[in-house]
Amino acid sequence: MTISRHFTVPNILSASRIVFLPLLYAFALTGHEIAFVVAYALLGATDALDGYLARRLHQSSEIGKNLDAWADLAMYVSTAFFLSRLHMDYLRPNLTFLYVFFSILGLSLVVSAVKLRKPIIMHTIVLKVDAVLLYFLMIFSTFFDTTIYVTVVIAGYCLGFIESILIFLLNKSVDPDSPTIFHVRPEPKRS
Repeated sequence: MTISRHFTVPNILSASRIVFLPLLYAFALTGHEIAFVVAYALLGATDALDGYLARRLHQSSEIGKNLDAWADLAMYVSTAFFLSRLHMDYLRPNLTFLYVFFSILGLSLVVSAVKLRKPIIMHTIVLKVDAVLLYFLMIFSTFFDTTIYVTVVIAGYCLGFIESILIFLLNKSVDPDSPTIFHVRPEPKRS
């Protein structure tokens, strides 16, 4: 496999979430909230766009799926930091619940690493819906009190990663794009 084969529009979009994440940190740390929200909205949009384009342009790849999953993880963790930095009043009532979420997320990665020999972040329907909710949470928090919305998003992610853990425990092989625990596909064969 050559590098150019992996240099696709969807992979570039996924990588952009990781590459430009420090810019979001810079905006958040310096109090440039409007610049932060605009940049967050643009970077967050790449999450939906990369998958859509990968399917539309027939450029899905194992590297692309992994890159997208790690970019998602970076955004999840970073969004918790951004909320704490920019909107702690909305996050504070949910801190215990947030710690529970991070424990479940960590357990999910450990279980997949032990059971399937690699850490996997699933792209189930629940986790895709959660990603959309998280995207809007960060934007809405700039303009509205989102304390209850934060609770809903954390609860959704807890359910999504509990589902992931069950998928890992109940299956010998898992395609990360399996839609639900009831429709798990085996990992595609590598050619």
